[in-house]
Amino acid sequence: MSTTNMNRGRIVFYEDRNFQGRSYDCSSDCSDMSSYLSRCHSCRVESGCWMVYNRNNYMGNQYFMRRGEYPDYMKHSGMSDSIMSCRMIAMHRGNFRMRIYERENFGGQMHEMMDDCDNIMDHYYMSKCQSCNVMEGHWLMYEQPHFRGRMMYMRPGEYRNFSMGMGMGAMGGMSGMRFMSMRRIMDSWY
Repeated sequence: MSTTNMNRGRIVFYEDRNFQGRSYDCSSDCSDMSSYLSRCHSCRVESGCWMVYNRNNYMGNQYFMRRGEYPDYMKHSGMSDSIMSCRMIAMHRGNFRMRIYERENFGGQMHEMMDDCDNIMDHYYMSKCQSCNVMEGHWLMYEQPHFRGRMMYMRPGEYRNFSMGMGMGAMGGMSGMRFMSMRRIMDSWY
């Protein structure tokens, strides 16, 4: 496995829509943007790939952003809150491998994945994915088929359930979260 942290990552956040108001230029993880901006409603990703969160300390709903302009973050993401923290995603060059499990704590059916899957029900006859082991690569998991709905960033590690230790445990209604589609974060996205 080869993972390289891109020191060139850069994202600029703006308090208001359409890149208006005060701005904050960011080139690394930021757990609390409130000391720089009172709110964030638009941003420009100059380089790298990023996960942004609607709560401090990488908590709450997550949204993936790659190079481009986001003049109205809330309209683009479908979320109703502003961005409060962000994390740069390291570029991965190498294989992708993940085991998905139907139930928490690696229970139920298990399938090993090395490619994107737009619908685990259609491809693996699984009704849900509630735990996983990411062995190689960085992945985005979506709560609905065809890469829709809320998403979660997964880096190498064991995830016994998706409500604890993922920056979502403090969110009401997130316990028992399940995923229906998965996508690799490819180096061509950088």
